[in-house]
Amino acid sequence: MKRALVIGGGFGGMAAALRLRAKNYDVTIVDRAPMLGGRGQVFIRNGYKHDAGPTVITAPFLLEELFALFNEKLSVHITFVPLKPWYRFYFADKTTFDYGGTLEETLTEIEKISPGDVSGYRRLLKHSQRIFDIAFVQLSSVPFNHFFKMISLIPKLVLLRSYETVWQMVCRFLKHEKLRQAFSIQPLLVGGNPFSTTSIYGLIHYLERAYGVFFAMGGTGAIVNALSDLMKRQGIHIVLNTTVTKIDIENNQAKRVILSDGTTQEVDLIVSNADPTYLYQNMVETHQTATSTKFKLKVAHYSMGLFVVYFGSTKKYEDVAHHTIWLGKTYKKLLHNIFDKKILSDDFSLYLHRPTATDTSFAPEGCDSFYVLCPVPNLQGNVNWETEGELLKNRIIDALDQTILPDLKQHIVEDFFMSPVDFKQNYLSTHGAGFSIAPIFRQSAWFRFHNQSEKIKNLYIVGAGTHPGAGLPGVLCSAKVVDSMLPMATE
Repeated sequence: MKRALVIGGGFGGMAAALRLRAKNYDVTIVDRAPMLGGRGQVFIRNGYKHDAGPTVITAPFLLEELFALFNEKLSVHITFVPLKPWYRFYFADKTTFDYGGTLEETLTEIEKISPGDVSGYRRLLKHSQRIFDIAFVQLSSVPFNHFFKMISLIPKLVLLRSYETVWQMVCRFLKHEKLRQAFSIQPLLVGGNPFSTTSIYGLIHYLERAYGVFFAMGGTGAIVNALSDLMKRQGIHIVLNTTVTKIDIENNQAKRVILSDGTTQEVDLIVSNADPTYLYQNMVETHQTATSTKFKLKVAHYSMGLFVVYFGSTKKYEDVAHHTIWLGKTYKKLLHNIFDKKILSDDFSLYLHRPTATDTSFAPEGCDSFYVLCPVPNLQGNVNWETEGELLKNRIIDALDQTILPDLKQHIVEDFFMSPVDFKQNYLSTHGAGFSIAPIFRQSAWFRFHNQSEKIKNLYIVGAGTHPGAGLPGVLCSAKVVDSMLPMATE
């Protein structure tokens, strides 16, 4: 059997390993963390459980496909619960907007804020569907290794107005400032600034509307465990707490990998789920990297960093939704400070995850479990996280205490945080960026790091930094792209 090694056990890596196994490869997956899942680790502190990574589940059919490869059903192993609302937006003036549920329910919520924008949202959704039908259905699972492929799509991309930013697209359809903010935050879910991210990512509106937003009972960790168990049943070798440090290449062919313990493994092909910027700068010699790849590294524009606070509460906050987008006083200025100036602001916006709204097993009886994510500058900024981390954590807790989590400071327990420094150290994320390179137009499709190395013949890439991009649907689709490029191992 041909030997395939997958570097990194994030969702892209796990999906790639399963697809390789279905093609009869002898597969080994190596990850430096104590469990698979990449950023989807699980933290447990005195009965409080926290999903460390992705918590918004859309397009579950992409996970169903992985089980179907082996004639199994996803529903036997994981229970998905549809959420309602998908998100609750909490604005600085203490008003709210519940987004999700049926189309009629969403339109009713929009009408409460701005009756004149009801028809605009309908048009936005239709435009989002047009983007989805091309960018997701037709292109998310096909490789962009050749420039002519990109050239052939230019007419379609122009018709979709992909040269617009997400913010410009939303403003064409909606007039009220609150709704413009609510319907332009989606790029932040994949590491992009709404004011610079290509409007191709406007497809997320229709993706959510068509397939819903879900929570897996047991959390994202339950999905990781189900995929891990599936890999074990199929004979995939899982190696944890081990880092691949180098790829040994001869005549533009990867021959073996060198592990952190000094041992080597011979390979016939490699699929890397590592950040491609880290891969090409640290695991491959410079002279073995294609000139076009070196140029992409030189001009790379990275996603923002993430500051994540995890905590429990001895009080239960029944009125707080599963997902809350807590918006600060500023919007464009805040994003400019994060993405462009790379400085911390006095203001901030937050994503608050309360899994106990759906699954009480995440906390002791009568208690709640929380995770709050704050977009921050990546490590290209000059933020001293040794001092600023604790200060920012306390500011976030104060803000929540004064708004949607009253008396939090009296009831908070088991709190800790992760900063961009942790993302760099734990996940080998370049500059501690939360989502690899940013989803701007000049870093999309052919301009993104290719799914097959441009010089190393048997090196393939999955994950956030390659096509089609970040987010759970994106990284799962990247494995489908690689799958489409590889023959059966017996051929």
